[in-house]
Amino acid sequence: MNPTDASGILGFFTADGFAGYADPLAGIVFLIMLATTIIGGIIACNSERLVRAVAGLALCFIGVAAIYYYLNSPFVAMMQMLIYVGAVCITIAFAIMLAAPEENKKKGPAGPLSGPLGLITAGLATIGMIGLAVNTKFIVLPKVNMGGVKLIGAELLTSYSMVFELVSIVLLIAIIGSLIIARHGRSK
Repeated sequence: MNPTDASGILGFFTADGFAGYADPLAGIVFLIMLATTIIGGIIACNSERLVRAVAGLALCFIGVAAIYYYLNSPFVAMMQMLIYVGAVCITIAFAIMLAAPEENKKKGPAGPLSGPLGLITAGLATIGMIGLAVNTKFIVLPKVNMGGVKLIGAELLTSYSMVFELVSIVLLIAIIGSLIIARHGRSK
């Protein structure tokens, strides 16, 4: 491309001119979203303080919402943010704030899957998922509709009403768990 040619410079900023750079950038953006999700999960699982664990859980949920948005599903991404980050994580955070402080910290492994056995189990699960991802042929389906909110609402209340109710049960379980934490304290 000749830098003195005005049509060449303007052509670079069109969708076709940027096409050579779009695929690598999309891969980098996806890896950033994936890393956010994984780092949030690691923080949630390995934090000794409950507030930090909830912050890691919220970060993990934000990464999942970003992946939904990347998959061209902005409504599901918004619901992920509203339900999981906005409701579940905030409810758990309020329960932690209402609970009595811990007397002493937990020491040592908590169960049989902690330590080396847990690492082996996680490694086998990871190898299995990588093998599944490598050997699966992913088919790109044509876009049927634009996923408007009106259509999604109609489908949620007709064809997918069971899924809609299951989301309500997840919220109910989160609220009940938060109330139990607040009532009995963190030590039980």
